[in-house]
Amino acid sequence: MRDGFNFNEKDVLTTGEVARICNVASRTVSKWFDSGSLQGYRIPGSKDRRIPVSNLMGFMKKHNIPMDGLMSGAPRVLIVETDPATADTLCKVLREQTRYEVKVASGAFAAGAECEKFRPHVMLLDVHMPEAESGAFCAFVRGSEDLQMTKIIGMSSRLTDGQIHQLVHSRGYDSVLRKPFTVRQVIESIEHAHALVA
Repeated sequence: MRDGFNFNEKDVLTTGEVARICNVASRTVSKWFDSGSLQGYRIPGSKDRRIPVSNLMGFMKKHNIPMDGLMSGAPRVLIVETDPATADTLCKVLREQTRYEVKVASGAFAAGAECEKFRPHVMLLDVHMPEAESGAFCAFVRGSEDLQMTKIIGMSSRLTDGQIHQLVHSRGYDSVLRKPFTVRQVIESIEHAHALVA
């Protein structure tokens, strides 16, 4: 796991660093900057943008962007699981054994609302939610500019290799975990996905 940024040494950030903290694509940060929403400056003789930490903190508060990415750098994980017992167990284990910030949603509607506020780095998504829900929800995440950096890990107990291949290659999932899985497998999948974001 990577540590948070040390602001005693660094009080100005690049657009890439701001994107990681806010869990959005770099081009989204560039749009915020170019529209004047996020105040900063350009490096003389360059197109590179720099954003002072104090300006970023004010922007994040104004737009209700979670401050935890700024303070800890800890991965934000959203569990979307229709079975309450599975969701509770996963949440409890991840909170006890990792530094992750973990939230739970019981369906696509609740998960959509959480995504807007929480902006997860990694999502553990129950593949067996009703088809209309899981498919539409994946499309929503993949179509949202603010969630371009979110990685989706499917969870399933009854998919064939062919079905898993289809989920990853045509449905927007980044990987799939087969139930029953160990805590180590879940953490390794999240770490791998988060490393791709970072």
